[in-house]
Amino acid sequence: MIVLTAGDWRATLAPGLGGAVLTLDWRGQPVFRPTPDGATDILETACFPLVPYANRIADGRFVFEGRSVQLPTLERFAPHALHGDGWLLPWTVESQTENRVEMSLDWPGDTDGWPWPWRARQVVELTDEGLSISLSVTNTGNAIMPAGLGLHPYFHRYADSRLTLSAEGVWITDAREIPERLAPVAEVADWSNGLALADAPFVDHAYAGWTGEAVLNDGGRWVMLSAYAPAHWTQVYAPLGVDFFCVEPVTHRPDAHNAPAGEDHGLARLAPGETSSFAMRIGATPL
Repeated sequence: MIVLTAGDWRATLAPGLGGAVLTLDWRGQPVFRPTPDGATDILETACFPLVPYANRIADGRFVFEGRSVQLPTLERFAPHALHGDGWLLPWTVESQTENRVEMSLDWPGDTDGWPWPWRARQVVELTDEGLSISLSVTNTGNAIMPAGLGLHPYFHRYADSRLTLSAEGVWITDAREIPERLAPVAEVADWSNGLALADAPFVDHAYAGWTGEAVLNDGGRWVMLSAYAPAHWTQVYAPLGVDFFCVEPVTHRPDAHNAPAGEDHGLARLAPGETSSFAMRIGATPL
């Protein structure tokens, strides 16, 4: 485990567990849902990287540049592929200081999985202003590759947690949890004027045309999340009766690999040697 500190901030990381953040605290109080001691399940961690795509690919199948791809699926998420490979593999620490860690992951390409080779880089840094995570993926192969990125933070949910964010629309999913139509945000949950999590319905939806800003009001503080282009989508996951909720900045909508031609789905096309990147920042201030 790696410990980072700066000012009022403290974070712990586990590069060997999917490059995950285990805890993020401000003034001794959790901002992210803390990872249980001894946990080895990536889904119990506080935040992890999504690379080379985010969210679901229907049935793990798509066609790109005339090439048919069938991805393996994990039994617990079948029949869909989910979140890429970066969260399932150990990352290598490239450099480390008391407040900053740089780590990397190389994927060689796999005829039984994601067929294109890539290299990912993740930098996690604390300053007096808060946490920043930058994530990038580089096409290390010799053919064009589809690419997407995301981060999956689990915010600690307090009794008074309230979320504010603005977006142009929300993707309504079918019975298989695959997006089927874009709708006004009010059809699911409109967070634009702030909505208490206690008053919200179950939400597991992608918001399109997101401004890149979210504000969390809880525990006597404001927590600000900022994501930078091309993260114009966010997946909000707010189950009922749990101690967390997720606001996941991502660079494309779910199942973008199977989106109709001409749709603004956000998935990048990386030529050999090209890199796609984005960043997320988290800050806090007392009420």
